[in-house]
Order: sequence, then C-alpha cells, then structure tokens
Amino acid sequence: MRKMLAAVSRVLSGAAQKPSSRVLVASRNFANDATFEIKKCDLHRLEEGPPVTTVLTREDGLKYYRMMQTVRRMELKADQLYKQKIIRGFCHLCDGQEACCVGLEAGINPTDHLITAYRAHGFTFTRGLSVREILAELTGRRGGCAKGKGGSMHMYAKNFYGGNGIVGAQVPLGAGIALACKYNGKDEVCLTLYGDGAANQGQIFEAYNMAALWKLPCIFICENNRYGMGTSVERAAASTDYYKRGDFIPGLRVDGMDILCVREATRFAAAYCRSGKGPILMELQTYRYHGHSMSDPGVSYRTREEIQEVRSKSDPIMLLKDRMVNSNLASVEELKEIDVEVRKEIEDAAQFATADPEPPLEELGHHIYNSDPPFEVRGANQWIKFKSVS
Repeated sequence: MRKMLAAVSRVLSGAAQKPSSRVLVASRNFANDATFEIKKCDLHRLEEGPPVTTVLTREDGLKYYRMMQTVRRMELKADQLYKQKIIRGFCHLCDGQEACCVGLEAGINPTDHLITAYRAHGFTFTRGLSVREILAELTGRRGGCAKGKGGSMHMYAKNFYGGNGIVGAQVPLGAGIALACKYNGKDEVCLTLYGDGAANQGQIFEAYNMAALWKLPCIFICENNRYGMGTSVERAAASTDYYKRGDFIPGLRVDGMDILCVREATRFAAAYCRSGKGPILMELQTYRYHGHSMSDPGVSYRTREEIQEVRSKSDPIMLLKDRMVNSNLASVEELKEIDVEVRKEIEDAAQFATADPEPPLEELGHHIYNSDPPFEVRGANQWIKFKSVS
C-alpha cells in the first residue's frame, strides 16, 4: 500500500512540476504551414519579380522568430553594457532591422558569402556565430569571435567578411568576392551590403560598373533605414530610389520590415545571379530604433512619435508573431516560452562576456597572417617587439 501511494505521489508531483503552458502547447494541434500574401516589390529593368505569395512552415516560422528575438535581445543587452562602460568605442546597433539579417540568411545557402558595413552584429549571428562569441568580442575578451581584437565593427565567421569600418569600402571587396566565386567556378553568390548613407560613395558606382562588365554573381543590397548618421535620405540624395541607382543593373525595392518579403526577394536575386545574368541590386526599406551609434541619442533629427509609430505598426518581430498566431502555426504561450529561453541565453552570454579575461599584451601581434611562420612585429617604438603567431 505504501509503495502504491509513493508511486501515485511521484506521478502527481511530476505533473505539478511540468509547466501548464508546455502541456497546452504539447496537446494543441498546429498547422504545418500557411500561405501568406506579401507586398509586391518595385522593379527596375526586370519584367517580373519575386512572388507575391509565399508558404511559411511552422518549423521555419519558429526558427525565424527565435533568431529575430535573439538579435533584438542581444542588441538591447549591448546597449546596457555600453551604458555601463563595459563595452567601449564604436558600437552600432541594428534593433528594428532584424528582418533584414534573418531574411537574407533564409534566402541563401551557408556556402554563399556576405560582407557588410559596421552595423554587423545581427549578420554575425545569422552567419553562425554564438551570442556568447559576439558579446565577448564587444567587451574585448579572449572568447570573442576575433579574440577580443576586433570589437563591434570587425567580426568575422566562415563565409562572412565583416564588419567594415570605412563607409562604403566593403562594396568593392564584395565585388571581389563575387569575382572569386566566378573565377573558381562555384555556384555561389556574394551579398554585398551598405547603407543609404554610403549609397552616394563613388567607389560603389565603380563596383557596379565592374560587376556588370564581368557579370559577377553579386547582390548589391542597400539597407535603407531612412537616416545616414543624422541626415534623412531626402536631404542627402537627389534620388532616393536606391534600387535604380545601378542604372544598367536590374533592381528591386523590398519591404525590409517583413521577413517573408526579404526571404523571397533574396531567393529571387540569388537565382538571378546563379543563372549567369550578372549582378542585381536590392533596396531593403527598413528602420533602426536606436541612433546611428551609441553616441547618437537618435531623437534630434526625428521625433519619438515617429519611432513609436514604426514600432507599433511595422515591427518585424510583431508582424511575424501575429501571422503565426493568427494562422495557427504557433500559440502566444509557445512564443512566450521562446522569449524566456532567449532572455536566459543572452544573460548567460553577458555573464561570460564580462567574466572572460582580456587578451594579454603578448598576443597583440598574433593573427596578422594565416598559416605563416612566427615573426617579430615592431611595437610603438623600435625597441618593443611582439611575436606574431598565426
């Protein structure tokens, strides 16, 4: 009798410990996929563009939601660490633009290539690095993705070339990566990103010309978040139709706040490049909630009401969440569980990023070259020497 009572007690206590929300999620029948209408892209020198309907599976939807929520929470944590003076130097946050980095990654292959400007944290994550490596790089620790030497603007991963601090300079580099793809005969493309502020740089037009002449598999992508540093696009550009800037290069203007729209446009553009037709240009219309960088409060050239309106009507995470819940792809409870898990992941990563040691001074000259014999590097004066180890 005692054994029976003990067994019943264990079963009941086990049921009590299991969260009620998990029981509800497990017992509910969700749809496997759903079809959604997406905004039609504006086209330049193209007879037809990406589809205006797309299918989202439950699995993909949950993955996109988790990734966008992780990028959002990671950027908010970076904001907090910066204000605590744990992160120093330049720091450009991408909260509000999550549909761009997650949607672009969803439209290409892991073997494809990507290079961007200095607002790079989200792309570093979607290209495969962990939050722990990214936050540790921001705090300048040995566990960072660049061993604590790169910081916010210089993060790298496999087939991800940064993070570049010079405005617009990554665009010719992206064309060069696309040239390597074509030269090596690989069925790969390079996504080359820049902002609306960089779009007026002369080197970008030079890269357009070379890419078109050589029919390089390069997708030039302008992330138009409406403000270059503190200047609105209308005050900086005679023409704000950035997707037409390639002139002889076809282009499309995409709703950059809708992850499904970004995904389908990226698939379309990648297929165009892979077919041997040459480069294509995409303009992603998006919005950043923070200022240009952490030194910019972001409200001297735009109103708080404007920011709040975008948050309430066009937030990329909210849009995906509403679609999934209304189409029975997920429940509110299930998405809340993901939110809790993401918050814990970010907190654990932040603890690591503040506790991990900084790289020692002796390693200052390390990693200058790859697979090279060790050699000496001159320091601040000729008597100080550092050893460079690959």
